[in-house]
Amino acid sequence: MIQKDETRETITHVAGDLFARYGYQKTTMDDVARACRKGKSSIYYYFRNKEEVFLAVLENEIILMRSRILLAIAECPDPMIRLKTYVLTRMDCIKNLVNIYNALKNEYLSQFGFIERIRKGYDEEELSLIKGILDEGVVSKIFSIEDTHTTALAIVTAMKGFEIPLFFKENPELHIETRLDMLLGILFYGLVKR
Repeated sequence: MIQKDETRETITHVAGDLFARYGYQKTTMDDVARACRKGKSSIYYYFRNKEEVFLAVLENEIILMRSRILLAIAECPDPMIRLKTYVLTRMDCIKNLVNIYNALKNEYLSQFGFIERIRKGYDEEELSLIKGILDEGVVSKIFSIEDTHTTALAIVTAMKGFEIPLFFKENPELHIETRLDMLLGILFYGLVKR
């Protein structure tokens, strides 16, 4: 059983590199088999089809992204710094984990129900995590928020808007971190002069 899990993980890793390099549509099961130095039938022993391989790749990237985010925010004692670290780490992960990035931007991939289920599951996790940070900030009197759930939803929605420039050429005059700092400044300090 351990050998089977290791082989499946190897296939997933190799396929992830191929999907990242050539894209989902151009990568075939033959390509995956060749890169793994296995027969195509061996790949089908572990995965029913290319979609299932891609799903495994995305799940691995989500686990990696989740662990990077949790590790980064665990080191931040202050909820305000934790929220900023969360946002910056999340955006960096999306930019650098190529298959998640492609799944978010690729119209073809959005046809697959599993992509939407992954997005929805991750959105729920993200909402819960941000709400937890906000709740902690309210308890410690750093944040003054009446409805942390709705505020967390607004933050998640805003972050999705900040993903859009990642799908196009980055404007060198206004890098993603600068835009995120502006968003967080508005979030933390508001628009209205006091």
